[in-house]
Amino acid sequence: MPTSAVAPENYDALLEEKAKSVQAMFNTLYQGEFDIIPSQPTGFRMRAEFKVWHQGDDLYYVMYKKGEPKKPYRVDEFLIADQQIQSLMPALLSAVKDKPTLRKKLFQVEFLTTLSGQKLITLIYHRQLDDKWIEEAKALEAQLDVMVIGRARKQHIVLTQDYVEEELTIFDERYTYKQIEGGFTQPNAKVNQQMIMWACDRANSIEGDLLELYCGNGNFTLPLSKCANKVLATEISKTSVRAAEYNIEKNECTNIRVARLSSEEFTDVSNKTKETRRLPQEELATYNFSSVFVDPPRAGLDDGTRDLVSNYDHIIYISCNPETLKRDLESLSGTHEIQRMAMFDQFPYTDHAECGAFLKRR
Repeated sequence: MPTSAVAPENYDALLEEKAKSVQAMFNTLYQGEFDIIPSQPTGFRMRAEFKVWHQGDDLYYVMYKKGEPKKPYRVDEFLIADQQIQSLMPALLSAVKDKPTLRKKLFQVEFLTTLSGQKLITLIYHRQLDDKWIEEAKALEAQLDVMVIGRARKQHIVLTQDYVEEELTIFDERYTYKQIEGGFTQPNAKVNQQMIMWACDRANSIEGDLLELYCGNGNFTLPLSKCANKVLATEISKTSVRAAEYNIEKNECTNIRVARLSSEEFTDVSNKTKETRRLPQEELATYNFSSVFVDPPRAGLDDGTRDLVSNYDHIIYISCNPETLKRDLESLSGTHEIQRMAMFDQFPYTDHAECGAFLKRR
């Protein structure tokens, strides 16, 4: 996002324009109440990455506009970033500028921060890192009160740990989440909390067991488990499954089972066209699913998964792509009626819109 697009004074008007556009996309499918969840106008993004530009003795961050990969522009402030990132940006440059070991061939910096206060910085180099780098990077950790990771070709040096622990508050209850460096996390933590609560509000009206597809690190899974007898959550990424299992144990959620399966694999298991030790048929038979929660990638649901979810009484659907959401809702409209929709402004000042839909079998 070009920094010139950030206009906090116009945020309310921009949000209203985006909301009208999103609602218009679905007006042939849904005319009911559409919840609009705003973001903070600034300081909302918990992740940020920048290229590092070396110019004589000077050192500064640059970004590239979409479609212009050879035209970097200097970034001295980044108002959409969490305040911790905004503070760390100049502090980091100042700390490494006169230290050749930390500065030499540094070409990218990635920041990951949390509402809990934990901070992680990844320094990426076009050279190999040695013991001298490790020594100075440890001093940098202490100086900035952060965790530091060094990356180079075939190198991944973790000084303290490769994750942060986030704390989200959902209906006055606090949940702890391991967020692994390089793994997917929702970038706008406060809007993420609102998304989770919106999904839980829908799930509170449901009885029985809950199936969740694409569970990631358990972002929605943990709070949703309070709304169901049992939860079976599936995820294909090994890294995300490990994080989800850590988070389940950390938060003492005893009614959640995670199976490392893609949505397509689960569909095959559910349809009894495939056997897998990751989810035996006799175990699957112990669940009494009345509802399904999905948060798929931008491509939305594949044909088989769309057919699968149409068999459940209730569907809670969180989408990062309104176009594929519309396609899936059009298909599901033959069996289900949309009860409620929402737009979550995860990415202010862009056309991107995160949406939610709650469907009930006709």
